[in-house]
Amino acid sequence: MAILSENGASEEPRLDKARHIKYWTRCLKTLLPHQYTSNDSNRLYLAFFIISALDLLGVLESVPSKEEREDHINWIYHCQHPDGGFRMWPGTDFGVRASKDNAMWDPANIPATYFALASLLLLKDDFSRVRRRGCLEWLPRMQRGDGSFGETCVNGVVEGGMDPRFGYCATGIRFILRGTMSGPLEIEGRSVGDIDVDSFVKCVQLAEAYDGGIADLGFHEPHAGYTFCSLGALAFIDRLEVGDHAHSKRSVATAPTNPSAVISWLAYRQTELTDPDAGIDSEFTAPDDTTDNDPSQKPGVGKIAKIQQKAVTPAHQTAEHSVGISIFDLLVDGAGMSGRTNKVADTCYGFWVGASLHLMKQPTLYDHAAMRRYMLGKTQHPVLGGFGKFPGDVPDLLHGYLGLAALGLSGCEGVKVLEGGMCLSREARERLPLLWKRWDVHDEE
Repeated sequence: MAILSENGASEEPRLDKARHIKYWTRCLKTLLPHQYTSNDSNRLYLAFFIISALDLLGVLESVPSKEEREDHINWIYHCQHPDGGFRMWPGTDFGVRASKDNAMWDPANIPATYFALASLLLLKDDFSRVRRRGCLEWLPRMQRGDGSFGETCVNGVVEGGMDPRFGYCATGIRFILRGTMSGPLEIEGRSVGDIDVDSFVKCVQLAEAYDGGIADLGFHEPHAGYTFCSLGALAFIDRLEVGDHAHSKRSVATAPTNPSAVISWLAYRQTELTDPDAGIDSEFTAPDDTTDNDPSQKPGVGKIAKIQQKAVTPAHQTAEHSVGISIFDLLVDGAGMSGRTNKVADTCYGFWVGASLHLMKQPTLYDHAAMRRYMLGKTQHPVLGGFGKFPGDVPDLLHGYLGLAALGLSGCEGVKVLEGGMCLSREARERLPLLWKRWDVHDEE
């Protein structure tokens, strides 16, 4: 079922491209809402969402002028750290006042470095100002003895969580700057070491859960975001296993150890449940006075008209008053993705799960049309553009971008094809070999 038009005919929900372009143009050229004030020191990841969203919509070369794009590139280079890597914003740069005493307040940052390099790729920069050798020398220092990566290194101590988000960004940096080549690399007349690939693979193996998903650490609950980051990182280092017996034929450590279990867990993430307070999946329920008493009817059929006569219950209703449906469920039939078992659909997981299935070479194991209907009919904002987290939510940068990314995976008209592993357009990804050729990097893909 699709949305209903004024004459009662069904229509597939469509991408309101003009509104999305207007939303991302506002994000680029005006002040962000006050809710982002606390993220002022994380500007590079916000910048990546905005730049990449405009690229997916095909307007990155028209919304900002050529001069503005050059300004964006220069701003990214202002975030480059002299000791390797990039900062999240230039606000911690002490300039001529930098010293050993204040260095701890101005560390390079693993996620910032990946977002900076990816953004430069999107903006068609030639990377001539990237301190490639310094970055690749800094990168191994960000890896702990157990193989995991942190966010920053302060006074010789790797800080930050041990989850695969940092591993994904670290291996992504490595991939952009040296392809999948392993071992020491000669750069500018100096030998540059590599990360410990095998120990990182072991970290991923230890985080595999019994039901197929991948968690942040061993014995923790699996999560679609961590699963994507783990699979994406493995793809970056050419250690991703997609067949149950293929790993036994390779002489190096690979993961996941049970690919079919991961694929199954991912496939089960698609759900029609959208109300966070509803306790059922794929069925309408109603108060007692609207119960359907016709035994010949399939359970749930015939209740929609009765519920429509009452005040429709909005999303986010309390469990005490919830009837398990919202106006979005009444008008649109679609199925999004959840991030964990027994959770509701959420816009961002359309990317985390969808991209993971693409990485595992199983892009047809989810219903692309139902995914598009969920995104376009339920979480696309009809006034502001962009996407919200849940139906009825206002848009935000993360869900707005990952909603477009999910559509780029599922073949939505008006959105560029997405390179799932790098979370940017395939068009941008195809510029990487030009850089590798200039650096004399022979990728092993």
